[in-house]
Amino acid sequence: MSQTTAPAAARASSPPAPKRRMSPNKRKQYLAAYLFLLPFFIVFVTMLVVPLVYAGYLSLFESKLIGGEVFAGLANYARALTDPQFLASLGRVALFFLIQVPIMLGLALFFALALDTARARGSKAIRLLIFMPYAVPAVVATLMWGYLYGPDFGPIAQIARAVGLGTPDFLSPESILGSMMNIVTWEFIGYNMIIMYAALRSIPGELYEAAEIDGAGQFRLAWSVKIPAIRPAILLTVIFSVIGTFQLFAEPSLLNAIAPDAITNAFTPNYYAYNLAFINQELNYAAAIAFLLGLVIAVVSYIVQLSTERAERRERNLT
Repeated sequence: MSQTTAPAAARASSPPAPKRRMSPNKRKQYLAAYLFLLPFFIVFVTMLVVPLVYAGYLSLFESKLIGGEVFAGLANYARALTDPQFLASLGRVALFFLIQVPIMLGLALFFALALDTARARGSKAIRLLIFMPYAVPAVVATLMWGYLYGPDFGPIAQIARAVGLGTPDFLSPESILGSMMNIVTWEFIGYNMIIMYAALRSIPGELYEAAEIDGAGQFRLAWSVKIPAIRPAILLTVIFSVIGTFQLFAEPSLLNAIAPDAITNAFTPNYYAYNLAFINQELNYAAAIAFLLGLVIAVVSYIVQLSTERAERRERNLT
């Protein structure tokens, strides 16, 4: 008994092992790393965290003629959830997303697959031409297309009248959403194509060789090998498209000058928040609108990601 307890007592009474001290060189490396990260954190906090906190603070107050700033709690959020203009703007961008995004991403995927086959002559020049509209600022692109849509001096209207088709009204209330879809599609096909094309170029060549040995043609190769392999990249473009769609601002704000009857001050949620803050001077309500819009974007992005993960899990179970 004494022989077994003696070692245990000795271990219990032995002093703990000394902690390893960080060497001066290691400490300098960590310090240098933190110093390199410090500018990013300063910009991140000052340009994102602080404005978000301040906007959240503003959204909880209400400005009144008598009494000034009064704490309102969640009253601004409750008002937004029953605001017909805000709800209509959300429905408008939701329709925009359901129609425009599949067309844009479908064309981007088609061009990426076509360029990846290495059979298109001058693929580098074609890739540059498709990507070039993304390099054009949104303001310039909207002004350019606004001129092309013009019913009087626009070239599209002049060509249509010359061939006897009449004057198409691209800026009418019934057509303005489709015209805006065309502008955004023209701008961002190249951007999404580059993401998908880069993902395609990273696929191992052994997969292509195995599929070709099995007798797979180009269509089967694209459907069964390439598209499943770049699914994370496609999901990334979908999430980017969700964010971009619900943040539409430049297009409606500029088209409002040439089509005031079609573009209202609440055409999109972002444009509505801007007009509330800088035209109507309702800063508190605009902050609540902005926070609700951010929540909608987060929820929709999460639903898209979750549905994609479930589809992938279902395919794994089937295989």
